[in-house]
Amino acid sequence: MSKINLHADYRLALDEIKQRIQATQIRAVLAVNRELLVLYWHIGQTIVSLQQAQGWGGAVVEQMAADLQNEHPGIQGFSRSSLFAMRQFYLFFSPRFEIVPQPVGQLPWGHIRTILGKIKDVDIALFYTSACIENGWSRPILELQIEQGLHLRQGLAPSNFQLVLPAPQSELAQQTLKDPYVFDFLTLSQKAVERDVENQLVANITRFLLELGKGFAFLGRQYPLEVNSRSYFLDLLFYHTRLKCYVVIELKTGEFKPEYVGKMNFYLSAVDDLLSAEGDQPSIGLILCKDKDRLDVEYALRDVNKPIGVSSFITKEISLEVQAQLPTVAEIEQQLARKL
Repeated sequence: MSKINLHADYRLALDEIKQRIQATQIRAVLAVNRELLVLYWHIGQTIVSLQQAQGWGGAVVEQMAADLQNEHPGIQGFSRSSLFAMRQFYLFFSPRFEIVPQPVGQLPWGHIRTILGKIKDVDIALFYTSACIENGWSRPILELQIEQGLHLRQGLAPSNFQLVLPAPQSELAQQTLKDPYVFDFLTLSQKAVERDVENQLVANITRFLLELGKGFAFLGRQYPLEVNSRSYFLDLLFYHTRLKCYVVIELKTGEFKPEYVGKMNFYLSAVDDLLSAEGDQPSIGLILCKDKDRLDVEYALRDVNKPIGVSSFITKEISLEVQAQLPTVAEIEQQLARKL
């Protein structure tokens, strides 16, 4: 038995079977989920039809919830609040769709109830539905993205992508960037410098990557490059798995200045020559500033042939008075040493 287990052909066959089982399980879960949503759609449609035909209000929901729970005492999901949610589900999407919309049918019911509770526009709801499927968001992450208005920020960063990148790449690159980025997990004083921002972003790399979006792989901070026997250091370097290119991020705690573009253009040329391999697309630069003027950005990018975007970012700021009252790292270490 052990010899069979070690044979290469057997290992390959076993791996293939495992993958097929997993794929079948996923398809089964999705199929069951969609059937459940079709049921909820039908229940919502039935409630609306009865209310419209008989002039019944919320009483029909109360009665139906009681009867369904009496008939199926061991089955959850048919409470008064659940039936009202099914009614809302049908009313929300039915003006545009005759059946459960395809992307919506791939979401768990809890995600759908979150969207219904926070969004009033069908197109915006479909945006978050697709984003959920693409990124595999949990409900808390979905709530966070809605609260931070992702749909108002996605793809809005000023850039020169359309001028310097081919159409498919430029569109995907543009949609990858946001404006502004919300770094509400950072706590910075008004006199914070770039290294302070960099330190906290790296310390909160999971939240940082979530805000950047799907596809960003973190390669390092203060990433060294040597050009003409001189050393240069990139604030943050990423590789984007969908764009198939390096992404250089430079952090600026003040307002955007046109000279930042020249520096980024230099960095991108160096990355393309020193790091990019065959098959990689042109490297992209993202300048993150605390503030910017769009006209200044447009003029600065107008005749630049490297793909560069400029976005602002939002953080939680701590006043200088509060900052002064916070213990330093040395003080914290001293306190810990006394307790040990």
